Amino acid sequence: MVDLRVKIGRMTLRNPVMPASGTFSEGLARVFSFDHLGAVVTKTITAERRGGNPTPRVAEVGQGMLNSIGIPSKGVINFIDHIMPEYAACSAPLVVSVSAPTAEAFADIVRQLNVPGIAAIEANISCPNIEEDGKAFAMRAKSTAVVVDQLRKATTLPLWVKLTPNTGDVGAVAQAAQDNGADALVVANTILAMSIDTETFRPRLGSIMGGYSGPAIKPIVLRMVYQCAQAVDIPIIGCGGIAATEDAVEYMLAGAAAVQVGTATFVKPNAMLDVVDGLTRFCQRKGIAKVSDLTGAVLDRGMTVDQLEALP
Repeated sequence: MVDLRVKIGRMTLRNPVMPASGTFSEGLARVFSFDHLGAVVTKTITAERRGGNPTPRVAEVGQGMLNSIGIPSKGVINFIDHIMPEYAACSAPLVVSVSAPTAEAFADIVRQLNVPGIAAIEANISCPNIEEDGKAFAMRAKSTAVVVDQLRKATTLPLWVKLTPNTGDVGAVAQAAQDNGADALVVANTILAMSIDTETFRPRLGSIMGGYSGPAIKPIVLRMVYQCAQAVDIPIIGCGGIAATEDAVEYMLAGAAAVQVGTATFVKPNAMLDVVDGLTRFCQRKGIAKVSDLTGAVLDRGMTVDQLEALP
């Protein structure tokens, strides 16, 4: 019998598979039982009501998807009163994703979420920071440190910090998050990208640019997970292009303790369950008793480099 349990800071999950924020809603309970997941991660909520970005908001591009949804939200009070009860019967821990334009606004919203029924906060610091000329908090170690410090002071709940791939030094950003109180890192959000329709000459998204997700980004984010695992001691949750068991295994070998499935859910709503079942079969085939033993097990030591023969 394979032990699928994993630890994320103070939390023990029944298995390492959960949805990526923004790709999952309470309505999927009509498709499968959330009790089969390691955790449930909500759509990102904001303190205020938001209508989202102009349409078109989604475009299929190559081996992935562009989106610029814009975090539509009915606000934190509506979430507590109307959405949380939808998850009440679920035994999987509820992780609430939040976004805000300033560090203090992040602190304000998590203070309001210090209520029973929430197991952890996932802070989406990949959003624009109006105090830093619109650059995402997680693009810089300094702004990451400021916002995570504010968040840590505002809640005693486990704090997961979702990083952006749109940075040149993800290791330093990860270190700043850890040093200021993050319990875990989610690596990573979507990659800033764009696409143009060559027939109409118009961008495929109403907001021109958006986030690229899906299988095409997996090698990039996998590299980031590996780099973050070298930089920090807290757990990492890998997120980016996971559609099959082998994708999840790669992320865990690179250093992730758990994974989030996003775009694949749009194609197959129960894709996460396939990954859970596949992890059991994979571990059985490899003779691995605990799935947690996969974390960081990549054989990256003693790699040799073939030397070019000297030219005549």
